Amino acid sequence: MQDYLQSEFRRQSDARRAPAYQHLRRTLQHAIENGELTAGQALPGERELGKLLDLSRVTVRKAIAGLVGDGLLVQRQGAGTFVAERIVKSFSRLTSFTDDLRARGLDPRSTFLERGLGEVTPEEAMALNLSPGAAVIRYYRLRTADGVALALERTVVPAAVIGAPDLVENSLYEAFAKLGIRPTRALQRLRAIAFDAEQARLMNLPEGAPGLFIERRTFLDDGRVVEFTRSFYRGDAYDFVAELQSEPTP
Repeated sequence: MQDYLQSEFRRQSDARRAPAYQHLRRTLQHAIENGELTAGQALPGERELGKLLDLSRVTVRKAIAGLVGDGLLVQRQGAGTFVAERIVKSFSRLTSFTDDLRARGLDPRSTFLERGLGEVTPEEAMALNLSPGAAVIRYYRLRTADGVALALERTVVPAAVIGAPDLVENSLYEAFAKLGIRPTRALQRLRAIAFDAEQARLMNLPEGAPGLFIERRTFLDDGRVVEFTRSFYRGDAYDFVAELQSEPTP
């Protein structure tokens, strides 16, 4: 590993004129893309990298911060810096963002960009099977894990289900559980998107960065719709999988 980093850093430095932190950033990115650094692997410490490549800790820290912002590295307090693992989300199981991240040992967080009570729109009424004029609660959240932005979510819930906007503190599904509500089925649609300027700013990504859009409607056993969510996931962090089965031969 040390030999690879030294030779790749020299190659980057010889190939173009740029600040040293950019050479290191490209070196580490190439190491990840070429499998020299694998998912979950710890990086050498800042002091060790600096000594190996004759760089200051400020330069090393700046290169690492850029890759953390890109989602390629994650920093865990007291443990170090690690190559980010892509999050595999199954389309075959009904799970929440919080469930998915905690199952991978990550710390999911929500930053509320908007949260409030309002009257249902025609589109929301159709999605939630509500009558015109019904009250709904809307949430617009930035979802992060270990400080890295992973998704933007716009969620609409019937006010008759949640009651008050502040009942959701971090996870909608945890709020459901506290109220004795258990969603059992969901319909989802997925398509590729490019983040617009405002979304990219919130996600700390370049405008036009690839993403995945998922629209979800979640149901209870009695058929009531309790959630209408439109999520925008960063494309470099998620793999979506689904189990497929053929129809039995007659």
